[in-house]
Amino acid sequence: MQFFNFIPDTAQDKINSLLKEYPIDIKVVGKRKTKHGDFRKLPSGRVQITLNEQQNPYRFLITLLHEVGHHIAFINHGFRIRSHGKEWKNCFRSVSVPFLVEEIFPQPLLAVFAQHLKNPKASSDTDQQLGLALRVYDPPTHKKAIFELAEGINFSLDNGRVFQKGTQRRKRFECLEIKTGKTYLFQPNAEVIQMD
Repeated sequence: MQFFNFIPDTAQDKINSLLKEYPIDIKVVGKRKTKHGDFRKLPSGRVQITLNEQQNPYRFLITLLHEVGHHIAFINHGFRIRSHGKEWKNCFRSVSVPFLVEEIFPQPLLAVFAQHLKNPKASSDTDQQLGLALRVYDPPTHKKAIFELAEGINFSLDNGRVFQKGTQRRKRFECLEIKTGKTYLFQPNAEVIQMD
């Protein structure tokens, strides 16, 4: 299976067993900016999970488990449940627990992922601790997370839009778009390009 190249070798047997129990078409696509993966039922009745190509095998595996959790939640509860409601949280947690072993996840990441599963967020990026723990295993980059920038520093996005970092509101940072003067909220782990 093509996607096996993206997960830790030590997780492959468990994933194989999981996919025998829950047959799913898995498609790996180029990196998308707005999501790591998605789940959908195709007109044919088959189920498809689309995952971003990823050099971090742990991020890829967590995203795969997240999406399999959606599949199981919809099998058990139908399509009228909230996408990331309690039904999904319970299914994501139960499908992930067998993978919570040091043979699959390095100890520092294992502890943070276990903590994340107590009350999973809609995305690993919105859990600051998990996002930080996963970044350690990402390939080196010239980008920084917004929380690493000092207040008042300008930064840009991949699309060229330029912002100035402002104050933190509860969890997210208010940032002023220089061109329009509008204020936007950014997750602390959002990766941006610091400007001199």
